Amino acid sequence: MRHIVAALMTVITVFATSGAVASAAPFPKSFPPNQNQLPQLPSEPDIYKLLPIKSPDVDPWYRDPANIAGYKPGQIVRTRQVQTRVAGIPFPVYTKQLLYRSENVHGAPIVTATTVIVPGIPWQGSARPVVSFQEAIDSTDSSCNPSHTLQLGTFKEASLAIYWLAQGFAVNVPDFDGKFNTFNTWDEGKMVLDSLRAVKNDRTLGLRKSGIALYGYSGGGSGSIRAASLRKSYAPDIKLLGTAIGGTPGDLVAQAKYAMVNQPGVTGISNFTMWLGFAALSREYPEAFNAKKLLTPAGQKLVADLSSRCVYTAAMTGMWRPISEYFRPGMSLATQPDVMKVLRDNSLDKHIADSPILWFHGIWDELIPPSKVVIPTVRKYRAAGADLRFVTIPLPEHVVNAGVGWLPAQTWISAVLRGIDPGPTFMLDYPAPLPKGFPGA
Repeated sequence: MRHIVAALMTVITVFATSGAVASAAPFPKSFPPNQNQLPQLPSEPDIYKLLPIKSPDVDPWYRDPANIAGYKPGQIVRTRQVQTRVAGIPFPVYTKQLLYRSENVHGAPIVTATTVIVPGIPWQGSARPVVSFQEAIDSTDSSCNPSHTLQLGTFKEASLAIYWLAQGFAVNVPDFDGKFNTFNTWDEGKMVLDSLRAVKNDRTLGLRKSGIALYGYSGGGSGSIRAASLRKSYAPDIKLLGTAIGGTPGDLVAQAKYAMVNQPGVTGISNFTMWLGFAALSREYPEAFNAKKLLTPAGQKLVADLSSRCVYTAAMTGMWRPISEYFRPGMSLATQPDVMKVLRDNSLDKHIADSPILWFHGIWDELIPPSKVVIPTVRKYRAAGADLRFVTIPLPEHVVNAGVGWLPAQTWISAVLRGIDPGPTFMLDYPAPLPKGFPGA
């Protein structure tokens, strides 16, 4: 297993040079000259299938029990001990995976997995704290979920998780997009909360009385804030000490309107988020996000291609390709009432968290512009009396802001898990001139 990374690189090379790529439909042969000209790329799931650890779609451990409806939310279906790897190298921590019952956005019972990592560092004086770390999964295939990538050593936020482990905290990493991999929907919050119920239900972990905090950036921020916002109504038995998030969209209607059209310069990267969102939402809302109804044949092929990818190649496939140019004549997301309803219903202002929140966002985020997509939601939270600390970071680029915002977020979470007061609420919106051509400038 120490050679997983080497094997992965070899397989990538073979795929890239041979052009042997699986696809549900032939890829469009050409694109308009003002669009991304990358050809069809090898997908991560196809590569993962050639590695030693089974993907979730063929691993029987992930199968639903026949009587799934008889399980309670958070009830454990089965467990197993696995090896966590970082860059393919075994990491010296105790790792246990729990398959548990939750429910989808329509209330139907489902199962999904969480991975609980406990360091060997002793913790004395109280129950060991738990950080529920929601990774930015942002993918459309179950092999991209952390329960799989943590075993492979391709978990993309490993360096952040290691920080919590080095403090002696246990880290819970749920597959909060489910086996069906949809995202920016309220069932993400349910799956996070039910993962914490499962952690408490497994008495061998010794975490039943632990203090809990949530962290997530981008797609992980979506799962985290949705869990905090649903806690009171869905899982009042789960007590949260704090939630730190960043880089996540608040208003999905505004986000869709921004990401689906041609954007200048670097902001054109944002186009991939609309393709991914369409592919993901079509799984829970197939009538609203109907590719055959809304999109041209070329658009349907792109959605099919993006329906089995992890975020890396999905981003490269969809960036600088505005989905608005692939609508059938007379069609648009904005003219479809059922599409707009789905986006409104899953925007973050529908439920407000009742526990302390730290929220940060880059003022020049090219994927999720704060002025229309985030700030209005933050103001609604404040008007509703949320226990919120919000700060904009005066830096460009989505990933850069993840690293910079992580520093105050991890300090704040470390403090609240040790019983320190989360501090006063505030909204620090640094005024800064926006680059010419940036939407909302």
